[in-house]
Amino acid sequence: MSRRKKLQILIPFVMLLFLGAYAKHRLLDKKPISGTLSNKLMDETSGIAASSINPDVYYVHNDSGDTSRFFSITPEGKLKATIYFKGDKNIQSGVQDCEDIAVGPGPQKGKSYVYLGDIGDNAQNRKVITVYRFLENTLWAQDTTTHAVPVAVNLKYPDGPKDAETLMIDPLEKLLYIVTKRGDTVAVYTAPLSYKANDTLTLTRHTKLFFPGFKPFKWITAGDISKDGKQILLKSYEKVYYWQRQPHEHVWDAMARKPRELPYTIEKQGEAIGFTPDGKGYYTTSEGVFSPIYYYDSPEK
Repeated sequence: MSRRKKLQILIPFVMLLFLGAYAKHRLLDKKPISGTLSNKLMDETSGIAASSINPDVYYVHNDSGDTSRFFSITPEGKLKATIYFKGDKNIQSGVQDCEDIAVGPGPQKGKSYVYLGDIGDNAQNRKVITVYRFLENTLWAQDTTTHAVPVAVNLKYPDGPKDAETLMIDPLEKLLYIVTKRGDTVAVYTAPLSYKANDTLTLTRHTKLFFPGFKPFKWITAGDISKDGKQILLKSYEKVYYWQRQPHEHVWDAMARKPRELPYTIEKQGEAIGFTPDGKGYYTTSEGVFSPIYYYDSPEK
C-alpha cells in the first residue's frame, strides 16, 4: 500500500479519535461549575444555604479563625452582603468554629430565619455549642455591609462533647438537627426550634449512621433538608448521600435507611452543601480562596 493511501486511511481515523476525545472532555468530563466564590473574604467556606425570601441568594460563612459574620452570594459566587453580629463576648472573635448554616422557620409564623452553627469541636472538649438565629432580611440581597441581631441557643450533648459540621432544619417537625463528623459511625441529634434567647438545651440523640470508606474521607462534613422537608442530603469529603422522606416520617428514621449516592465532584476540602429553594438541585463548595461552586440536579427534578 502506498504512503499516500495509508495517509488517506489514517487521517480520518486520527480525526475520529480526536473528535471522540474532545467530545468526552466536553460532555463526560465537564464539571458542573455554577461559579466561583469571588471575594477573598470567603476563604474557608464551610456551609451554604438558600434564602427563603431573597431570590437567587445563598448564605455562606467561614469556619474557625473568622470573626462573627456570614455572607450572601449569588449562585455564580458574587458577594452581595456581609452580615456582622455580636457573638460570644467571652471569645475575642465572637465565635469559635462555625461549621454549617441553614434556613428555616422560627418563632414568628410566616417568617424565615437563618441558623448559623458554631458547632465545631476538633478537640471534643466544648461543654456547650451555640447556634445563632437571625430573622431574614431583604436588605441582604443588596450590595451592602450590615449588622444583624442574633438569638443564641446553647446546646449540650447528652453523652459528652462531639465534633460536628452538619446543621439542618426540619421545617415539618420544627426541629434543629446536628449530625456528628468523626468516628466509624456518626450520631444524629435534635433540639426543638421553640427556644428562647440564651436557653441551654440538652440535645436528644436518635440514631447512629454508618457509611463505608476510610477515615477521614468518610467523615460527614455537611447536610441539608429541602424547604418542603421531603429531601435530605449528607456529604462526606468524597460522597453525597440522599434520602427521600416518606409522609409522617422522622428525618432520623429516613436516614436510617440505605441512602442513594448522588453525583459529586470531589473538592479540595468540601464542607458545604445546600438545596435550591425548589429542591430541584443542590450546590456544593469548598474551603479555599476563589473556590468553585458546583451545581447538580436532585433526583426529584
